[in-house]
Amino acid sequence: QTGRALRRVLRERRVSLVHVRSRAPAFPALWAARAEGVPTVATYHGIYLAKGALKRWYNAVMTRVDRVIANSDYTRAHVLAEHGIAPDTVVSIPRGVDLDRFDPDRVEPARVAALRRSWGLPPAGEGPITFLLAGRLTPIKGHETIIAAAARLKDEGRDLRVIFAGDDQGRTAFRQSLEARVREAGLEGRVALVGHCDDMPAAFLAADVALLPTLVPESFGRAAVEPQVMGRPVIASDQGGTTETVLPGQTGWLEPPGEAQAWARAMAEAQDLGGEGLRRLGQAARDRAVKLYSNDAMCAATLSVYEQVLDARKGGT
Repeated sequence: QTGRALRRVLRERRVSLVHVRSRAPAFPALWAARAEGVPTVATYHGIYLAKGALKRWYNAVMTRVDRVIANSDYTRAHVLAEHGIAPDTVVSIPRGVDLDRFDPDRVEPARVAALRRSWGLPPAGEGPITFLLAGRLTPIKGHETIIAAAARLKDEGRDLRVIFAGDDQGRTAFRQSLEARVREAGLEGRVALVGHCDDMPAAFLAADVALLPTLVPESFGRAAVEPQVMGRPVIASDQGGTTETVLPGQTGWLEPPGEAQAWARAMAEAQDLGGEGLRRLGQAARDRAVKLYSNDAMCAATLSVYEQVLDARKGGT
């Protein structure tokens, strides 16, 4: 029924190309497109794991198109390895960031100051370096790694502030376990769980360094790009798409996931750079991220793929 309805839409609106972005709707959409002779594109925006032949077949629907767009080189390599399709049919186009929303010049200082007050931080420029881990409270995000790293830094006599900004989404037991770890490590006043934050542009400006210690590889990792767009260096896990968006020594640090000692070392290096050093690193991060990861760049690259597919279809008919 859905496929037939889509066929009518394709005919009535004289659709030139169909672009699918999710597996379940891809089945009727691609069926309708093939029936009408319309070329197709798919965006493969995650690492779809398959333990059996049926799930692999289901995932492969995203490759039964004229061209596959992967959201990173990491995802592209996964598509090629998992599905065995021709390399020239898969192109990597990184996700974009809204540069109007994530623009340091558009964030009023009052928004930043209000966040710092609500988080129990002193005014900007005062107190120790502040690290921000923005993400839902779940074991895969690496909060426990950061607590262990902060404990090491405390034992070394270093002062610091770490903010965990994110909702527990009903994982009350996990949140309570994190709070218990903070208490056991004597990190009250140094590590704070502040809950959900609606104003992420201001949140990144309220901190000095962003953290992305995920234990599971990110297919792209926009959480590592958004702070860089805001002029903040990032310490991220050395895996997945973040290896493409964070340049060690130039825009941040890449560290082994789950290794608290390595993360403590990187956080200490960030502290030792001081405010001016972190600003220089953050500016380099912003310059690169704005150039490579804007919505405009993503859209331009996607339109180029459309043109290639349409031209190839015309040339073959």
